[in-house]
Amino acid sequence: MTEQITENETGQSRLRVIACGMIAREILAVKAAFGLDHLDLTCLPAEFHFYPDRIAPAMEKAILEAKADGYGEIFAGYADCGTGGLLDKVLQKHGVERVGGPHCFAFYQGLDAFAASGEADMLCFYMTDFLCRQFEAFFVRPLGLDRHPELIPDYFGNYEKLVYLAQTENPELDKVAEDAARMLGLAYERRFTGYGDLTPALRNAAAEAGRRS
Repeated sequence: MTEQITENETGQSRLRVIACGMIAREILAVKAAFGLDHLDLTCLPAEFHFYPDRIAPAMEKAILEAKADGYGEIFAGYADCGTGGLLDKVLQKHGVERVGGPHCFAFYQGLDAFAASGEADMLCFYMTDFLCRQFEAFFVRPLGLDRHPELIPDYFGNYEKLVYLAQTENPELDKVAEDAARMLGLAYERRFTGYGDLTPALRNAAAEAGRRS
């Protein structure tokens, strides 16, 4: 028999957040900072960042699993993330909301700030805390740049600058981003964003779950 996990000890409805693995650390930080104890997190693989066609079907499977586990309150820790609207079709089918915007690079900055920087950022390569931590695993080794640095212009020649959207103040990650810009031959810019629109999105979803309890 499936265990029903619908309320915590205070009577609040539990909220299942189904998120991209790239923002798991950030969601847990928001949960801890605001005492969102009734928020439970499950993540889809971070590598779906490179395979957006896998997001919508995996999300639907995760939603059905959450419902089978007794969760009536579900929120998607995703923007559109390259699905071309397919994710929204799944979410609408199941009555699930998501974080606003086209991708995490937008909601970290805030959608208004992202829109305002549109033309200036047209040729920029974004990095986040996660991508700094995983730069070797996500870019250098898969693209063979450690073995064939001559391929860098082929992959990154159309970019003009690397913009590090920093969620935290971390000198080690700053250095990774600076070194990456130097390696890729790009100008460098650091913007401290914190968690941007992710924070209010999660707090609103958690509050809505509380109201429905």
